[in-house]
Amino acid sequence: MTTQKHLAGRLRSAALALLVATATATVAAHLRRSEETRLREKQLELEELAIHRKAVAHQQRMQWELLARAIDDPSLASVIDTYDKNIPVERRRQFFYANAWYVHLFHLHRAGILDREELYRHLREFFQSPIFREYWEASQHMRASLNEASEEAQLGHMVDGLVRDLDEADTDEWWVVGDPPTD
Repeated sequence: MTTQKHLAGRLRSAALALLVATATATVAAHLRRSEETRLREKQLELEELAIHRKAVAHQQRMQWELLARAIDDPSLASVIDTYDKNIPVERRRQFFYANAWYVHLFHLHRAGILDREELYRHLREFFQSPIFREYWEASQHMRASLNEASEEAQLGHMVDGLVRDLDEADTDEWWVVGDPPTD
């Protein structure tokens, strides 16, 4: 009888150990599958981000090529020229070039290469150019058509504030004018 009890106890212990081992293996397999799924989802997100970045880079190259053609050929520029026709052709070409720089900086910001503070600092320097300031004023009607909630409109308002600060500053030290935003 003692032997049977001892044998039954050993069988219960073995069954319990087998049950624990099976449960542990099942949980480990589930965790491994969950981790594999998470890693695959992360990989897909990264691939999607890479595709998006490639598309944005392609769009930026295309925009530059189109704008460069408009700068080089006034007959092509007339297709996209919405500036006041009283502005001389040469000045409007300069505005296209200023716009190319502004868009370049905007895309650097959008791509995460420049934060808002760095963008602000670069723009503060660009606005030392009278032509760039004139471009900004002449393109006001273009910015007015933007969706107010868009990132581009919000940055336009930031730049409008920068221009006001530069105009109102009573210092020649333009590099300290205004309060750069922090992200």
